[in-house]
Amino acid sequence: MEQLEFFDIPSPCRGICEVNHRGLCRGCLRSREERFHWQTFSDSQKREILRLCTQRRHKLILEVIAARQQAADPEQPATEKDLFDAADEDVDQEAAPRAPRA
Repeated sequence: MEQLEFFDIPSPCRGICEVNHRGLCRGCLRSREERFHWQTFSDSQKREILRLCTQRRHKLILEVIAARQQAADPEQPATEKDLFDAADEDVDQEAAPRAPRA
C-alpha cells in the first residue's frame, strides 16, 4: 500500500546539467531516464530515485577521498575504515557553519 503524500516531491535538480563519464548528471546524479521522466514517475518511484542519488553521492565522495589519500601517500593503500573516517570528516566540515568572508 502506497503512503499518501500531501506535497509533491520536488526535483533534485541543482541546475548543474552536465553529464559525467558514467552518464549521470554532475549536479543531481540522476541518469538520463530519471531526469527526462521525473514528472511521470509516481511518488514511490521518485523516493527510490532520491535514495539512489544519495547512494551515488556517498560512493562518489568515498572515491574522491580514496584518490586524495592515494595521491598524498601512494605507498599506503587506503583501508575501508580510513575511507569512512575521512568521509565523516568531510561531511563534518561541510556541515560546520562558515564564517562570513571579509
